Amino acid sequence: MNKAILMGRLTKEPELRYSNTSNIPICRFTLAVNRAYSKQGEEKQADFIPIVTFNKLAEFCSKYFQKGRQVAIVGRIQTSTWDDNEGKRHYVTEVIADEAFFADSKKSDEASSKPSFGGGSTGEDGFYPIADDDELPF
Repeated sequence: MNKAILMGRLTKEPELRYSNTSNIPICRFTLAVNRAYSKQGEEKQADFIPIVTFNKLAEFCSKYFQKGRQVAIVGRIQTSTWDDNEGKRHYVTEVIADEAFFADSKKSDEASSKPSFGGGSTGEDGFYPIADDDELPF
């Protein structure tokens, strides 16, 4: 079984390209995934994992994912090799994503630009915040 589930932050803006032969959308980006452990006295470390998406998922990631955004990816690990013009062999390991999800809340500036109804401000999910427990009818 080959299944990878990762959550991390994008290190730069996703790059959308199209294949030469069949014009398939291909989006590439890198996730910084924090390690669960660190040595005492050291900062947490991260692994930088290359992610590749295709077709509709590639277009979605290119349109909605931005540098610094936390996302979750479900896919599979794939290794490839090729020889360059000088005959040198290159190796690459990537995660081919089948699913992609937002893993953080919307930015506060996006939430504040939403219209409010009933004279109060709404949260990101459209609900009104409750100011005090004394206002509850139960």
